[in-house]
Amino acid sequence: MSENQGRIPEGAPESEKEGYQERYDLSVARLKEMQAEDTTAEPFRDYFRQMAGFSLGLTEITRQIMDGSWHKLSLEELQEGNLALYADILPDHYEKSYANPEYAVSVFGEEMGKLLSFLYTELRGGIAYAFECRPDYLTILNELLIQVYNHFEGGIPKPESIQDIFYWYASDYCDVFLTDRIEEQLYPMQSFAADVVLCEDLDDERYLYRFGEYITENELGTARHLRSLPLETLKKMADVYTEGYRIGFINTGKDLSKKSVVDIRYRLGFERVVKLAIENFEKMGLAPVIYRAASGVVTKRGQRKVGFWGAAANKQYEYDHRQDEALILDKRYMERKLDVLRHVYEESERQAAQYAGPALIETFGEKPFSPQVKKEANIYTEAQRSLSLAYDSRSGQITNQYIKGEERSFTIIAFPVPEIGEQYAEIFDEVIRINTLDAKLYETVQQRMIDALDQGEYVHVLGKGKNETDIRVKLYPLEDPEKETVFENCVADVNIPVGEIFTSPVLEGTEGVLHVSRVYLNELQYRDLKLTFRDGRITDYTCSNFENEEDNRKYVSDNVLHDHPTLPLGEFAIGTNTTAYVAGRKYQIEEELPILIAEKTGPHFAVGDTCYSWSEDVRVYNPNGKEIVAKDNSISRLRKEDPEKAYFQCHTDITIPYEELDEISVVTKEGKRIILLKNGRFVLPGTEVLNEPLERWEKDAEGRNCNGQ
Repeated sequence: MSENQGRIPEGAPESEKEGYQERYDLSVARLKEMQAEDTTAEPFRDYFRQMAGFSLGLTEITRQIMDGSWHKLSLEELQEGNLALYADILPDHYEKSYANPEYAVSVFGEEMGKLLSFLYTELRGGIAYAFECRPDYLTILNELLIQVYNHFEGGIPKPESIQDIFYWYASDYCDVFLTDRIEEQLYPMQSFAADVVLCEDLDDERYLYRFGEYITENELGTARHLRSLPLETLKKMADVYTEGYRIGFINTGKDLSKKSVVDIRYRLGFERVVKLAIENFEKMGLAPVIYRAASGVVTKRGQRKVGFWGAAANKQYEYDHRQDEALILDKRYMERKLDVLRHVYEESERQAAQYAGPALIETFGEKPFSPQVKKEANIYTEAQRSLSLAYDSRSGQITNQYIKGEERSFTIIAFPVPEIGEQYAEIFDEVIRINTLDAKLYETVQQRMIDALDQGEYVHVLGKGKNETDIRVKLYPLEDPEKETVFENCVADVNIPVGEIFTSPVLEGTEGVLHVSRVYLNELQYRDLKLTFRDGRITDYTCSNFENEEDNRKYVSDNVLHDHPTLPLGEFAIGTNTTAYVAGRKYQIEEELPILIAEKTGPHFAVGDTCYSWSEDVRVYNPNGKEIVAKDNSISRLRKEDPEKAYFQCHTDITIPYEELDEISVVTKEGKRIILLKNGRFVLPGTEVLNEPLERWEKDAEGRNCNGQ
C-alpha cells in the first residue's frame, strides 16, 4: 500500500496544499496549548482537555502511518491502540463518557450537554481520517474544536452561539465532505480500502487494524476462519457472490458491458473473499470502489452503515446519535446539501454512468439489540422530520438522474460471525451450503406456486396460536395469463440464497393485520411487532419493546416507518427455503438470521418502495418466458407526475416464520380457495418436496427426545 494514500490530494494546487499544511500545524500546536491552559471554567476544563488529548492522539496515528513506524508495531501494540481509541464508548465506560448525551447533560445541563456530546461524537469521526491520512480533514475538526473552546475562554457562552458554530461548520464544509463522499463511490482510484485488501498481507492479522475500525473477535475470528478454509471453498464463496451480480443484469435485461465500477460493501474480516471477488469482477470489466461507512454528521444517515465497517463499539452510542443532524437541519441547510449533490453529479456525469451498483456481504450472529430511549439524545422536530424525508426523496431523484435505476443492479449475500456461538464453524459451512442450493429445483417448485397464484384475486395469510396475523393481499389482475405473470420467480441472483417468489400488491383492497412475535430488522430487535393496513397503507402500529406505549410507537415510527406518517405495502412474498429455516431451528439462531435469509423462511411483507423502484418500466421476464407485470402500485405510478410522492427511499422486509402460520391461500374471483400452505407445511401439489427438510428435522428431533437429549 502506498504511504501517500489519503494525503492532501496530489491534484490540489500547491497553494492549497501549503495552506492546509500550515493550518494543520497551527491547529496541532494550539491543541497542545489547550491541554495545559486553565482559561476555561469547570466543569468544562476537563472536557476540553480530554477533547484536545483525543484529537492529538489522532494526529500521532497519522504521523506513524505516514513515516512507516505504524507498520512496525506488533499485533499486541495494535490491539492496545485500537482498544484505547474506542474504550471511552464501550458499554463498561459509556455511562461516564461525554459521548453519552445522558451523562453530558447531567454535567453541563440540557442544552450545552447535547451540544458538547455531539462535538465529541463528531471528533470521533476523525478516527477514519487519521487512518486514511487525511490531515486536511483533521484540520477541519481541530479548528472546530478550537473555535468552540475559544468561546468558553473567560466565561460560559450561550448555547445558541455554540449551535451556530456547528451549523456553519456543516454548511461551510458540506462541499468538502459531501463532495468527497460521492466521488469515493464513483472513482476506483480513491479507494483506500481496496489498497488494503489487495496490497496487505492477509496472513498477518495486523492488516485488520489498518482500517481504523473497532476490531473484535468477530472480525479476527472471521479472518482466521477464512484463512483455515481451502482455496476452493473461498473461490466458491466469491463465485456465488459475483455470479449473482452478473446474472442479476442478465435477468433484468440490463447491459453490464456499459459499466466499469462495482460498489463493494462488506464487514471487516472477509478480505480473502473480497480479494477473490475483485478478481472476478475485473474479468467482467469492473473495478472496485470500497469506501468507509460514513462517520460525520454531514454524510451519515442515522444508524445505517453503507460501505465497509468494523464492529460497533457500542450500539447504544450509535442509537443515541442517530439524529444529531437535528442540531443543524433547516431548509437552508437541506438546499445547500442538495445543491452540492447536484453539482458533484453534474461534474461527474460520465463517471456516474459507469456505476453498476452495490455488491453487499452482510453478516449475522450478533446478540439482538433493543435500545434504551434517552430524552437527552438529539431528536428531529416534526418540521425537521419533514425536511429529512424531503431530502431523502429529492436526493434520490438527483442520484437516479445520473445513476439510472433501469441500468444498475445489485447483489447481497450473508455469512455468520463467531459471536453466533460455539458451533460457528459448522454454521458457517451450513450457510455456504444454503447459499449454493440447487436453483433449478426451486425454480420448478416455485413456478407451481406462481401458476396457482396467477389465478387469484387476493392472497389470505392467517397466523395461528398467539400470532394475530390476518391479512388479505390484493393481486394485480392479468390481462393475458398466457404471456403475463404476477409473481417473480426469484432463483438466487441478486438476493442470495434462493427461495422466494414476490410481487407488488395492489394497494386498494389490501387490508388486515400483520403480526410477528419477534423479529430483527436493520440490527434492531422488535417484540410483538404489529402493523395494521387499510388499502395497502399502514394505519396503526405498535410493538412491546418498552413499557410505555408512546415509546413503542415512536420506536416503530423511527425505525420501520422511517418518520413517514404511513408507508404502503410495497412487496408481498412467500419464502420457500425450508433448508434455511431448519438450519435456524437446528442451531437456535432464528433471531440472528439476517432478513436476507429470514425472508426466505416464510411469507414476508415489505413496507416502503416496491422491489422495482426507479426501474418499473424495464420489462422483466420469469425463466418460463412470461413477463412480470405487477411492478407498480397506485403510489409508485405517481413518479410520472411527482417522483417525491412516489418513492419513500426505504424497503423493510418483515417475515412470519412457518411455525406461526395457520394458512396461506389464494382466492380466485369465483371464490375458489387454493391452499398453498397449511399448519406450516406446503400442501399445493408439486411443492411437497419443500417439506422434506422440515420432516427430516422433526424426525431427528424425535430421535433426540427419545435419547434424552
